[in-house]
Amino acid sequence: MPRQNRVTPFGEFEANPARGLFMGNRGILHDDNGNLGRARWKHKTWVTCVLSYKGARRTLMQPGNYTELFFCDEATALAAGHRPCGQCRPLDYRRYMNAWQQAYGLEAPPRAGEIDNLLHQARVAQDKRQIRIHSGLGDLPDGAIVSFPEEPGAAWLIWQGNLHRWSHEGYHDRRSIIADEEVIVLTPEPTLRVLSAGYKPVVHSSV
Repeated sequence: MPRQNRVTPFGEFEANPARGLFMGNRGILHDDNGNLGRARWKHKTWVTCVLSYKGARRTLMQPGNYTELFFCDEATALAAGHRPCGQCRPLDYRRYMNAWQQAYGLEAPPRAGEIDNLLHQARVAQDKRQIRIHSGLGDLPDGAIVSFPEEPGAAWLIWQGNLHRWSHEGYHDRRSIIADEEVIVLTPEPTLRVLSAGYKPVVHSSV
């Protein structure tokens, strides 16, 4: 049986056999039997990691070790509130930091802790639900993921002039973007700025 550690753009954890392109970390969320509790994070450093790093092998959900989370692609991870890991993805981490610097008009790249604090404020409300904002489709950058009020369970990736319907296995349906159509934006606002400043996430080949 698949474990409940596949993350959707809505920030929800689901059981699905699809492995995805990236792994993530929010701390230890499971018990000694590998079962998830109610917590969906234990710290503010939500990172996105490669599936393989220096040949290391892990047994999933080991007692006392962080809970391995999996994402269809990096756009999914960004929408769920994660950022690139500086250890296993140093080049992407620097690209993200440089885009953040440009987006916020900083004199130097920010520190990781500063980014993590701002992202946490933008992704989680006081009642611990994921924060949503509304926007017109034409104002959003490639790599953002959105949903429509009339389709609350569906998520769509904005990419190269089209919308692509998200799933754990990749993207299936495609539709044209209507610039003035209002949508619910799943990607946190700081990451929208980073995407607009030129950061290109890794997206599933099905797009």
